[in-house]
Amino acid sequence: METNETQKELVTLPLIGEKAPSFKAVTTQGEISFPEDFKGKWVILFSHPADFTPVCTTEFMTFASMQDEFKALNTELIGLSVDSLYAHIAWLRTIQEKIEYKGMKNVEVKFPLIEDIKMDVAKKFGMIQPGSSSTQAVRAVFVMDPDAVVRTILYYPSSMGRNFDEIKRIIIALQKADKESIATPANWQPGDDVILPPPGSCGTAKERMESDETGKYCLDWFMCFRKES
Repeated sequence: METNETQKELVTLPLIGEKAPSFKAVTTQGEISFPEDFKGKWVILFSHPADFTPVCTTEFMTFASMQDEFKALNTELIGLSVDSLYAHIAWLRTIQEKIEYKGMKNVEVKFPLIEDIKMDVAKKFGMIQPGSSSTQAVRAVFVMDPDAVVRTILYYPSSMGRNFDEIKRIIIALQKADKESIATPANWQPGDDVILPPPGSCGTAKERMESDETGKYCLDWFMCFRKES
């Protein structure tokens, strides 16, 4: 028989390639329904441990400052923590009125921040992990495509702030892969050469190696690239 010390709450989360859980929530921008309110959009849902904490404050200021860049990529932002709506509003007001960080000041957070006191949404996305905390969400990022399918999942420890340029790079890479049927190599940045899909047989491999596709070059039969510039 398990003791209380050995009993662990089962943590489940949607996996890459699966439909993201649907939810309705109260936020700092009013009530939202996912995915209904975000049809045709990419969505970044991200959680933070708590309002009025320094790492989370730098993250929200950075995300808010980049919101237009994400909108230009047809991407909407949704934040979440298990704090109350009143705490959210007070924290975001403090950010806008008092905090200056790395040249960012008077930063207004215009994307919705979910009130999740009962942890309903956080539990659906595996954001409550008892080994870390049973009362705070971990620092998680879920990227969903316009069909509400999970495409990327990132987790960070509470001590480390996220890299938002990397999150933007992920969106750009996923959208390019979907549009052009390519893959992106290690450390890829927009404008770098991309990988062409590997052939499915030796015959198609030979055809690929000998094809005259514009900008194509191969390092071996299974590893062909396309020049982007």
